[in-house]
This record gives sequence, structure tokens and C-alpha cells, in this order.
Amino acid sequence: MPENRRTSLNPALERVHLVWDLLVILLVVANLTLLLFDSLFMLSPLNAAFEAVAPGLHDAYESHIRANFIAIDLAFVAIFLLDVLLGWAVAIAERRYHRWFFYPFVHWYDVLGCIPVGGFRLLRILRVITLLQRMQRLGLIDVRRWYLYSVIIKYYDILLEELTDRISIRMLDSVQSHLRSSDGLSGRMVEQVLRPRQQALIQEITQRLEAMAGTAYDHNRADTLLYVRELVGRTLSESPEIRRLSRLPMGSQLTRGLEGSISDLACRLVNEALEGLQSPEFSALVEHLAESGFDAWLRTDPHTEKVSEQVLVDMLELLKEQIAVKEWKNKYE
Repeated sequence: MPENRRTSLNPALERVHLVWDLLVILLVVANLTLLLFDSLFMLSPLNAAFEAVAPGLHDAYESHIRANFIAIDLAFVAIFLLDVLLGWAVAIAERRYHRWFFYPFVHWYDVLGCIPVGGFRLLRILRVITLLQRMQRLGLIDVRRWYLYSVIIKYYDILLEELTDRISIRMLDSVQSHLRSSDGLSGRMVEQVLRPRQQALIQEITQRLEAMAGTAYDHNRADTLLYVRELVGRTLSESPEIRRLSRLPMGSQLTRGLEGSISDLACRLVNEALEGLQSPEFSALVEHLAESGFDAWLRTDPHTEKVSEQVLVDMLELLKEQIAVKEWKNKYE
């Protein structure tokens, strides 16, 4: 179960967990102190100095603790192992994780700390992280205000960004190498990606063209008809025949009537033509044109394949340059 479910537990139960963790932390501190002291005790100069300063305490430690060190450490290990098993059982009961067997993987440091080998014993100090998490949830502390927390977060962000950037650039380098070394990549893209979706793409192009033309005319109908009337009027005014006609008796009235009739006819034709964009005949025409243009666009040759692959390589190079920008410098400097 997600961790956010864990935060909705009863505060009293959280405090029980906290008390148990405090007890375990005290045992961890005691165990690590014992490990450190025993490691120093095994050094001859320090051993001799300890014996010279406190011979009675030295003999007591050597006879009671050093002689039974393995048994004492195994007692600590038994308590830590019990803590892991209890924590696992509680996690299963609370359905804290998505699967019951996730607990030892999430708390790997606790599991490794139960191994009675010198290198793994040091991992027991990582239980302090669990304690801090619980105290943070209970509101007893706020680690986000700690200077050490801000330092850790800063360098964690820097490390994560540098790591992800290097991985991304390496992957893009590999893609560019494949593009440069591949033969007929554009042809395979056409046949395996575009060709199977040809009809769907043609229908999409047709619908977009029809919608674009219809919407454009609906929004600009008045301006379009005004332009047609002005065009007809300008054409008639520049015609020599109309000029001669206007000089005849009653010619001006006849010219204005002719201009109005032709303008109305032209506007009606334009309006009918543009409204016909929604007709099945126009849809079939646009689909035919789109299909013909699509076939021409999909036709490839060695030159177009080389150009297409170079475009892809250059796009990836630009993406690499963008990824290589160190954003953390702007954030922290």
C-alpha cells in the first residue's frame, strides 16, 4: 500500500511505534558503542594504555565482555531480528505496501544490519532514518528546516540531475549512431508506421481541411462578400466598354444597375461555393486530393531518406544541447 496510507494511522499507534523505535535506537547506540570500544580494545597501544589507567576495569571487560562478545552481539542481533519480524508483521496487518513481501526490500538496511558480520553491523545506525521519519510525521521535528537537510537535498539534486543528464545524452548518442548506420530507416518508418495508418491520417487531414475552410468562411463571411463587391465594382469601373456605356443617355443608371446585378450574382456564387464545402462531393474531392498528396509525400528515395535521417540527427543533437544545460547552477548559484 502507498506510504500516504501509513500517515493516516491513529496517533496513539504512531506513538507506540515511536516508543519501540526509541528503544531499538538505544540498543543500536549501545551495540555500536560496544563495537567501537571493542575495536579500539583490540589495538595493542590503546589496550596497554587502558590496562595501565584502569587495570580492574580492563580485566573485568576482558573476562566478562570480550570473552563473551559473540554471545552478547548475537543477543543484540536477536532483538534486531525480532524488530524486523515485528515490523514486517505490522506492515502486513496495516497493508502498508502493495505486496506483503515488499517490507524486507524497503527496509534493506535493517535486514542487513541483522547479519552478525563486522561490515554489516555498521548499517544498524541507519535505523536513525526510520526514527526521524516517524518523528517528522508526528510533528515532533521538522527536518526540512535543518541546515544539514538543505545541504543533502542540494547535492542530491545536483547528483541526480548530472546522472540523469549523462544517461539521457548517452542514450541519444546511441540513437544517433543507429540513425547514421541504418539503411533505409525512412523507408521502414513509412511502411511500418505511416502506411498502416494511411486511411486514418487521410480522413483526419480531410476533416481538418473542411473544418478550417468552413470555420474561416463563417468568421469572415461579411468581409469576403464585401471584397467580392469591391472587386466587381473596380473591374467594371476599369472596363472600357462600361465607360462607353456610362456616357450614353441613362448610361449611369444602367451601369449602376449592371454593377449591382453582377455583384449580387458574384456574391451568390461565392456564397454557394463556400457553403458547398460541407457537401459530400467536396468531401470526396478533398479526400482524393489528400490521398494523392499523401502518396506523393510517402514516396521516398535515397536522397529524401538521407535528408530525413539528418533532420532526426540534428533534432536529437539540439535536444542533447538542451539536456546538457546545468539547471542546478541557476537554482543554487
